[in-house]
Amino acid sequence: MSSAISAPAAPDARAQFLSLLADALGDASLSKLVLARHVGADATLQRIIAKPVQIKGEAYLQLVYRHQTRDITRNLPWAEVGQLVAELLPESFRNAHLFSAAGEVQLSFSKKGKALLQRHLAQQPQREASAGHDREKKRYLELSRPFLRDLGVTDAHGALIPSMSRKWKQINKFIEVFDHALAGAPLAPDLPLRVADFGSGKGYLTFAMHDYLRNSLGREAQVTGVELRADMVELCNGAAARLEHPGLVFECGDVRSVVPEAIEVMIALHACDVATDYAIHTGIRCNAAIIMCSPCCHKQIRPQLQSPGLLQPMLQYGLHLGQQAEMLTDSLRALYLEACGYETKVFEFISLEHTNKNKMILAVKRRQPQDNSALLAKIAELKAFYGVQAHCLETLLRADGLIAG
Repeated sequence: MSSAISAPAAPDARAQFLSLLADALGDASLSKLVLARHVGADATLQRIIAKPVQIKGEAYLQLVYRHQTRDITRNLPWAEVGQLVAELLPESFRNAHLFSAAGEVQLSFSKKGKALLQRHLAQQPQREASAGHDREKKRYLELSRPFLRDLGVTDAHGALIPSMSRKWKQINKFIEVFDHALAGAPLAPDLPLRVADFGSGKGYLTFAMHDYLRNSLGREAQVTGVELRADMVELCNGAAARLEHPGLVFECGDVRSVVPEAIEVMIALHACDVATDYAIHTGIRCNAAIIMCSPCCHKQIRPQLQSPGLLQPMLQYGLHLGQQAEMLTDSLRALYLEACGYETKVFEFISLEHTNKNKMILAVKRRQPQDNSALLAKIAELKAFYGVQAHCLETLLRADGLIAG
């Protein structure tokens, strides 16, 4: 998707949406319909997700009524879809998302009943440039999303503020990495996700995660941002309430003071020094399926580091010693994650052109456990080679019995 058109809807916004739905049904271009923000009598009903299906050669819309503890499926002939949706908006649902070949259309109703219609036109095919550099990269979020305007990434017209271009690229890259991890994670597609984002700051990535899960993927999600600065927590909770992001909350604290009982996704970007170790430990202890960390400020290992004889000429330089300590610290983190049953990658999160804190440790839970004794032996050899006596993550894992003592 590209070109976003967002403007206050005319009084007939609802009628416009129903007309666009009828067009998508008429030319068979409908791909998905989502009705959300349920306000009807059944408190357990959360949303309806509908997709076209063929049954005995006839076109139907398969409606999945998503409740808190169960799903109910109903197949509806296309000819009856328009009438049903008209009956449900806005009496039973205050949000509707229509996905078709023409793009995405969103209809939303405020608490006072005011309607807003947003249209995101499908990107038109472009001629390939000779070197391929001019093609538009896939974006996992659209600039028209309301939280981007509220957080100052876009202006009142939905246009990217130039000074926020790096943040915008970081947000999209983050969602891209998460989307790929989610596809390979051992998680049931119909179960709600619990996400903890430690060090959430102003909430750019926290809002993006919540918006992507609920609005793009249609998944129920409870997303918690954890931040030490009380003013940031207040700002983000205000935005979440104002933008009506159900299931998104922010708490004041850090990874040591806010300890969730269970989470499926653990995020800790730019957690300083051993805060990264505490965050990874929390993810492992909670049996999170996905752990995403971007570490910085590697201080614990460097004072312990003893330069092996062969490497002394190279590591006599402070810059090289610091780089070696950083590489060793994060390699041990990745190896401990592997030992705890995760498929782990360490890679450049986003180009140094956009940020100087660009490393990502991504861990996805394996579906089948593996024997970790050989790996733990290799970790011990690596520590001995550099003279490392203590690593924070190892200490935490051993204390909880998550790796052999």
